[in-house]
Amino acid sequence: MNSLNGRKALVTGGSRGIGAATALRLAQEGADVAVTYTRGEDAAREVVAKIEAMGRRGLALRADLADPAAAGASVAGAAEALGGLDILVNNAGVGVLAPLDELTAADVDRVLSVNVRGAFLTAQAAAARMERGGRIITIGSCIAQRVPGPGGTLYALSKSALIGLTKALARELGERGINATLIHPGPIDTDMNPGDGPTAAGQSAMTALGRYGSAGEVASMVAYLASEDAAYVTGAELAVDGGFAA
Repeated sequence: MNSLNGRKALVTGGSRGIGAATALRLAQEGADVAVTYTRGEDAAREVVAKIEAMGRRGLALRADLADPAAAGASVAGAAEALGGLDILVNNAGVGVLAPLDELTAADVDRVLSVNVRGAFLTAQAAAARMERGGRIITIGSCIAQRVPGPGGTLYALSKSALIGLTKALARELGERGINATLIHPGPIDTDMNPGDGPTAAGQSAMTALGRYGSAGEVASMVAYLASEDAAYVTGAELAVDGGFAA
């Protein structure tokens, strides 16, 4: 515990689900943590209250990463409030699951603007402020490794782009001592994809372990990658998917 004492982190999309669990785990490990949110202000402030109850500094920032300016503004806001930035968790994302012939140009623009451009611009802004030992950890999806059925073309496209982003960041930032990694969560029990939802049984059956994962299990991987124990891990894709892609 407390492996991240003195570190400053920003978790995008940190008001719920994997983002909230990650923010709380990083605080538990000793980091000060800022979170961004788009609409869930009350939920984000609840996360901040829990962070502060652990004796860490917390901050909630409204930022819709569909707006190109929001990435730089959220990074700047977090760094100024916390006194620097050591860890970025690129978690914010949106999904549109629909048959190929039903997807619109607006759908494409929305998903790619948040999931790809937003992740790129946030990483770019964060890297400019990081010193040696910095970490850029991006949350992808198991659908980038295995598409189990129709309807996921646009979402898979957006999450697959993060593989190239991560590998390129690792190469570009390695000489500065900044690591970039990518986590592919499998079926995770969140309010967006509940473990008791109508498709849960089918998703569970696709995993080797036969069950959903928890947001905390993904957060544990983030905490490891953010720590000094993972100093030699960069450019890597790590699946936290119960064997979904096995």
